[in-house]
Amino acid sequence: QVQLVESGGGLVQPGGSLRLSCAASGTIFSINAQGWYRQAPGKQRELVAGITSGDSTNYADSVKGRFTISRDNAKNTVYLQMNSLKPEDTAVYYCRAVVISYSVATPRQYWGQGTQITVSS
Repeated sequence: QVQLVESGGGLVQPGGSLRLSCAASGTIFSINAQGWYRQAPGKQRELVAGITSGDSTNYADSVKGRFTISRDNAKNTVYLQMNSLKPEDTAVYYCRAVVISYSVATPRQYWGQGTQITVSS
């Protein structure tokens, strides 16, 4: 079984910064694509940033130039550095990973439990 555990959420003032982490654990053979999504109240979950096994990245237009996704393969961890935060960034943030485990030979996606980010003065 594979688990994703997120950390780093909280309350921050507009213009501030936060760094989210998502650590994968379990019987992991390899991690393919990873990403961060968010869901604000009354809205659908949306992709914020993604990173492939080849370290190609993509971002939602609303966060380009402010957020940076990165990964540490040795730690099976993906990060999201968020700068210049705005009130409209307020949401629950979820990490997602596509993992091949030793017990399941085909790629399968997993989700973290979600962490609340609130941007408010």
